[in-house]
Amino acid sequence: MKTVVIVSQDIVVVNLAEGILKRLYNAVIFKGMQPALDYIYNTIPSLVVVDIELDDRSTVGLINDLKDDPIFNQLPFLAVLADHSSLKDLPALFVEDYLWEKDLEQELLTRVNLAILRSERIVEINPLTHLPGNISINRQIEERLERGVSFAFAYADLDFFKPFNDKYGFSRGDEVINITGRIILNVVKNRQQQGSFIGHIGGDDFIFIMDIPLIEETSREIIDTFDRLIPSFYDQEDRDCGFIIAVDRQGNRNQFPIMGISIGITDNRHRQFFHYGELTEVASEMKKHAKKSPGSSYIIDKRLDDDSLKNPSA
Repeated sequence: MKTVVIVSQDIVVVNLAEGILKRLYNAVIFKGMQPALDYIYNTIPSLVVVDIELDDRSTVGLINDLKDDPIFNQLPFLAVLADHSSLKDLPALFVEDYLWEKDLEQELLTRVNLAILRSERIVEINPLTHLPGNISINRQIEERLERGVSFAFAYADLDFFKPFNDKYGFSRGDEVINITGRIILNVVKNRQQQGSFIGHIGGDDFIFIMDIPLIEETSREIIDTFDRLIPSFYDQEDRDCGFIIAVDRQGNRNQFPIMGISIGITDNRHRQFFHYGELTEVASEMKKHAKKSPGSSYIIDKRLDDDSLKNPSA
């Protein structure tokens, strides 16, 4: 069931909206945008419905700041406006749609359905994690390269995800991918609120972009959090054993350890990149080296342009 966040201090609006949406959506209620932010950052709902006065500059600012973030700029917002509101102030609010309070009962469900349907048609948003996909990822890299700013780029994917998915099924596999996206998003945004970026390439592959001094500690925290949470997705018997029995790519039954996460990191401090493909290729190389280590790990590329591959540092 898709989640719709409802933000309102008006108990009448809350009860009406919740009653209309509860058959089709998981409605989560907040009295203001500030308390709703943590939930939005952690969950990325399908839609946010905001009951707002257009002269409420604090709430308008919070919404606009969120929409200015490349992670959340395609999260749809539906504004519920008081009947006395003046539309001349609406252009200052970055929302996809609005409706008047008097039309709430008749139009809310239709507007919510349409807003979510439009957002799901945007191909660069991953439908599982709601994180930006390849188009946005490539655009973020190219824009940074064109501006000549220094940044770090990390490529992460899961170790032994396929055996887990084969044994426990796609539903539990999707849960693991979803929680991995949440872990990366939360850790990155907690350490760098502005200027960071998280993307979902697809499957169990993720990327994140940050300021260079923050990337290593962030990767450590992602690994620590992942390793602490992921065992809970295994049955107790498998957790006790520390491995599962599954069929490998050659069709043989084999032992596979508890999943880990491998992160390859590079930056443009020591290397000059001209295209996003060059950057992602180097990070992918580092990720492959990280995968050679048992358990979760990260490797940072600290080579100069003419250094050999034997010099990456973890």
